[in-house]
Amino acid sequence: MNDQQLLRYSRHILLEEIGIEGQQRLLGSHALIIGVGGLGSPAALYLAASGVGRLTLCDHDTVDFSNLQRQIIHRTAMVGQPKVVSAQTALHEINPEVECVALPIRADEARLNELVAQADIVLDCSDNFDTRYAVNRACLARRKPLVSGAAIQFHGQVAVFDYRRDDTPCYNCLFPEDSEAEELRCATTGVFAPLVGIIGTLQAAEALKLLIGIDRGLSGKLLSVNALDMNILRSTLSKDPSCRVCGQKTTPAFEKRVTQ
Repeated sequence: MNDQQLLRYSRHILLEEIGIEGQQRLLGSHALIIGVGGLGSPAALYLAASGVGRLTLCDHDTVDFSNLQRQIIHRTAMVGQPKVVSAQTALHEINPEVECVALPIRADEARLNELVAQADIVLDCSDNFDTRYAVNRACLARRKPLVSGAAIQFHGQVAVFDYRRDDTPCYNCLFPEDSEAEELRCATTGVFAPLVGIIGTLQAAEALKLLIGIDRGLSGKLLSVNALDMNILRSTLSKDPSCRVCGQKTTPAFEKRVTQ
C-alpha cells in the first residue's frame, strides 16, 4: 500500500483483527452484488469505502423517484438512469481506486454461474425469491460464500452461507423452493427506510469479515431484525438432509429448519 492508502484505511489497520494484512486482502478481493436497491446501496457504499478492490454490480432496473426514500446510493439527478450506472458514479466519488463493473442486466442461471465463479464473495441484495434461489444454487455449485439479506415493512433478516465448508446449510434449507412462502413486495406493502440500511450494512460487515478471514460472525446463522420494536434475534440454522439443493435425498423439504 502507498502512503495515501495507508492513510485512507488507517482506522482499519489500527484494528488488531484486520491490520495491514487484512486490508491488503480486501484490496485484492472481488465482491459480486446482486441488486443495487435498498440493500445493495449501503452494502456497496461500505465495501467501496472499505477498499474492496473490485465490485461487480448486477441490476437490470432503472432509478425511480420512489426509490429515493431508501436507496441511498442514488441521487435525484439519476432518476431514469440504470441503477448500476448511478451506483458506479457514486462509488467512484467515494473511492476512485475501487474497480466497479456495472452490469445493467437480469442475469440468467448461466450468467450467474459465470459471475459467481469470478467473485470471492456474493451479496444477494435482490428482492425476489426466484433470484435468491438462483444465486444460492450458483454459490453452492462454485463453493463461494453467500451473504443473503431481505427486508419488508419493519422486518429484516441476514444470513450467511459459507459454501467453502461442507457442513453449512443452504438458503433452500431455510426457505424451501416448493414451500409456497408468501412473497411480499415493498411496492405494495411498504418498507421502513432505515431498515434496509441496517440490513445492507450488516451484509457489508459480514462480507468484509469473510474476505479478511475473520471466522466470528453469522456463518450458519440467521439474524432477524424487527425495527418497529427494535428486537433482534439470532438463530442457528440446520442443514436439511432432504434439501433438494444441498441434501442427499430428493424428498421435498417443507419444514423450516431453524433452532433457537
